[in-house]
Amino acid sequence: MRTRSLATLFTLAALTACSATASTANLPDPTYDTAKTATHATETAVLAGGCFWGLQSVFEHVHGVKQVWAGYSGGAASTAHYDDVSDGNTGHAESVKVEFDPSVVSYGQLLKVYFGVAHDPTELNRQGPDTGTQYRSEIFFTNPQQQKIAQSYIAQLNAAKVFNGSIVTQLQPLNAFYEAESYHQDYARTHPDEPYIVINDAPKVAALKQLYPSLYQPEEAVVDVKL
Repeated sequence: MRTRSLATLFTLAALTACSATASTANLPDPTYDTAKTATHATETAVLAGGCFWGLQSVFEHVHGVKQVWAGYSGGAASTAHYDDVSDGNTGHAESVKVEFDPSVVSYGQLLKVYFGVAHDPTELNRQGPDTGTQYRSEIFFTNPQQQKIAQSYIAQLNAAKVFNGSIVTQLQPLNAFYEAESYHQDYARTHPDEPYIVINDAPKVAALKQLYPSLYQPEEAVVDVKL
């Protein structure tokens, strides 16, 4: 659960900052990826890796991303509600649905952001101060090609030993994505001064801008896309 006192949040600040430093990396491009399409189109990626507030904020700042929704994947429709998912027993993972233009950004490049700055793929069933299977690292692929790209990239990163530990990210086909409650959508953007966001999520967007400037989309562009 993310409802925490200021004292608790700042007690966790040092640990979280260390985690953020360890989990942000200037990763190589995937050796196997799709070529950018010649014409504009819309494709979908669904990714899980900790609190969906931070994931949504990161991917909204990726050039070529059209829209991002926070939600739940991996469980049934009947329990795809925040209070149920937060118990960690529904099978869901907090996730994001990313609509992107493959003529601008490839699926492999989205995975580069996902593994490089959006979360720490070596943490099992947790991210920073949040623990439970609902915060697991998981890719919900929408077609066999996405599965192959993800498997290839995980193998590539593990072989290169770019992280201190092995990647624990799970892969499974997407059965359904359930959009989260309205108050969760764009939470980081509408609550930029909230301590949880300042400590855990804003550094991820800053890392995206620093490590992958060619993929970074500034705030004004994010707002324009959503309008």
